[in-house]
This record gives sequence, structure tokens and C-alpha cells, in this order.
Amino acid sequence: MHADPIDLSLLARSAAIDRDGRLSIGGCDLVALAEEHGTPLYVYDEDELRVRCREYRAAFPGGVAYASKAFLCLAMARLVNEEGLDLDVASGGELHVALAAGFPADRIQLHGNNKSADELRRALNAGVRHVIVDSYDELDRIDALVRDERCPPPDVLVRVNPGVDAHTHEYLATGAVDAKFGFPLIDNQAFSAITRIADSNTATFAGIHAHIGSQIFRREGFAAALERLALLVARVESELGLAVDELNIGGGLGVRYVESDDPPSIAQHAALVHEDLGAALSAAGVRQPPRLTTEPGRSIAGPAGVTLYRVGTIKTIPGLRTYVSVDGGLSDNPRPALYGATYEAFLPARAAARRDALVTIAGKHCEQGDLLATDVEVPGEIEPGDVLCMPVTGAYGHSMASNYNKIGRPAVVFVRAGTHRVVVRRETDDDLLRLDIS
Repeated sequence: MHADPIDLSLLARSAAIDRDGRLSIGGCDLVALAEEHGTPLYVYDEDELRVRCREYRAAFPGGVAYASKAFLCLAMARLVNEEGLDLDVASGGELHVALAAGFPADRIQLHGNNKSADELRRALNAGVRHVIVDSYDELDRIDALVRDERCPPPDVLVRVNPGVDAHTHEYLATGAVDAKFGFPLIDNQAFSAITRIADSNTATFAGIHAHIGSQIFRREGFAAALERLALLVARVESELGLAVDELNIGGGLGVRYVESDDPPSIAQHAALVHEDLGAALSAAGVRQPPRLTTEPGRSIAGPAGVTLYRVGTIKTIPGLRTYVSVDGGLSDNPRPALYGATYEAFLPARAAARRDALVTIAGKHCEQGDLLATDVEVPGEIEPGDVLCMPVTGAYGHSMASNYNKIGRPAVVFVRAGTHRVVVRRETDDDLLRLDIS
């Protein structure tokens, strides 16, 4: 156990500790935010979100689409629009939020391995930029919508499953051979799908898409995928006489959740991907290189957000562990329960304090598996009533939150230059009844 204070590099770049040892983000004191808005509370540094969007735009001039599944609300959609990124949505609901925020439909792309006819209808009629097709059944649905209902024919990217190891948790790996996503390269399925679209008058082939997984630190998975995709690009070029305009490598860049994590920066990741793509296209003999695009989510939203909790019960089991229970848990962050995600924790009122006690942060839900952080360091003087902060929770917290045990979902606050605004209000007890029919 190192017992050092929290490493501020895990937080947004605006994080600062004042002379009293209290931590602020975006110029806003975290404990004061918890007092005013209650806990649990999601807090995002708006400037950090914007800087990360800009870093991606600079690193991938071919195009960037923010993967809204990581974190989406009206304010986030508008921020992404203002920063000039496209938007990736994975459901009719995400599409609805994007359009309600005024996001231009022609900068939206629709994902999903099982898009319904209704979701496709809404996307086609709205005029989304791309539908990323995932199966032959989906192509059948598009055919029917265009022919029978006269929906506008979409431009499509063909999602390809390159069959590579992303070196991540199995639940986050989406490009292995045995995955539910995309057309596999084996048995010519991906090439056959492209051929069908090229011969169709109900859709236009716009390029190839592949996403191998999430929370990836290593280069090898991307490099292997690009080698295989380059061969497919060359085959499409030579056998179908088609230039592949766009190659979307998906997202997947990992973020630093705990101090020992060491992912590449956005710029480093982009440089490696561009280098590997150039080598792969050259080796495959591609004459017209496609434009490289990407769709990050976690690496934009994750490091920009923290979650604040209030400590309740502290229970020590001699010889085993000390449980520090907080007023949230798997309903506001299911990632630890789903796939063992790890986090740091600290007390923002004493951010410079040594973290010299080893504890387990427990949620308040009726599940033994509701543990937010196991064997994590916190200050030894932690006590009921303290505000506890878990950093790097900006991705897949709000978006995966639930009402388990009929607990309302937290509010979302954006902070910037010493001011803050609530962009999603806290759910009330009455909100828990609003869908019921008495």
C-alpha cells in the first residue's frame, strides 16, 4: 500500500487543491457541490470534455464521431456538436436525444447489431449520414423500407468482424471471431455483404467499419485488425472496382482508471494507428487509400467525470476487511459488478491527506456484489458523513444507471470556470411512479 494522496493526473486538468486541502474541479469545490445538489452526484468538467474532443479532431483529421453510448444527454450532444464532431448512436432512443438536442442528422451515424425496422425507418427518414449495417437481416429491412415505404436509401458502412484479440476483458471484446457484431471475414461473409450492397439500389456502399473492443492499451489488436481490413479493401478495389472511401476503426482507446494504468495518449494512439494503417495498405497493394475515421467515447467522457458519494455505515470485520458503505452503488455505476472494473477513491475535503487505510467501498443495494472498489486506499480518518469521490467515472455511469431497489438516478452537473449548471436533474420518488398504471 503506497498511502500517497490521490494522483491529480487521474482527474480533469483543472483539478486543484487549495490551502485547506479541499479539491476543486473546474473551479468548483466538490464538497460544496455535494452539499448543494446531494449525492450521489455526477460532476463533469466541461472544458476537459471540449479539450478531449479537440485532441481527437487534431489527431484524426479524417473524421471523428463521438460514441454517445459512453455518456449522452442534451447538453453533451450540444457540446459535441459545438466541437465539430459527428455523433454515433446505437439505438432509436439515442437518436431521439440527439435530434432533440438539435444535432444535425447528416452528422449522425446509427449503430447496432439488431436494429429494428422502426429504428431504421426513423434514421432513414431523418437523413442520418451513415447506417452501419451489421447483418443480412438488417439489409433485408433496409431493402423493404426503401422499396415498400419509399424511405430514402441510406449510405452505409459495413461493420466487419476482423477476428482479432483486443487484449481486454471478454465482455469488452467486440472483434473476436465469436462475437455478435458485424460480418465476419471468414466464409467471405464481409465481402459478400459489400458485394450485395454494391449491386443494390436501396443502399450506397460508403465504406468499412470495425470495432475490436474497449479499454485497450496495446497496439497489437488494432495493428492486426488493420492488416486484415486492408486486405479486404484491396479485394473490394480489385474485384468490385470500388474505392473504399472510409475506413472506420471504431473506438476502444483505454483510459487510466487507477494509478498503475498506462494507456497511450490520444495523440500517441492516433500516430500508431495511422502508421499501422499506412503499412497495411501498402502491403496489401491498395491504390486509393481510404480516409481513416474513429468513434471514441470512453476516452472523451471518462476522465472528465467524477462521482461524489456520502459515506454512511463503516463496518470492520476483524482480520478480513473494512467496508465503507456509500449512498450509491451499482445503480449509478454497474461496471465493477459487471466486469470487475477498478477505481481509486479519495476524500475531496482532505485531498492532500495520506490514504493510509485499506477499505472496500460498498454500495447500498441488496447485493453482496455491489462493491464499487475492493481493497482501495483512503485516509484512515474517514468517517460517516464524509463526501467520497471516485474519479474517471464519466463513461458508462450515467448511461448504464438503473433504478434497482427503486433508487433514483443521480443528477449530472457540468462545471466550468468557477460556475456550475445542472444538465440532468436528480430523479425523485415520484419519478419512480410515473410509468406505472394504477
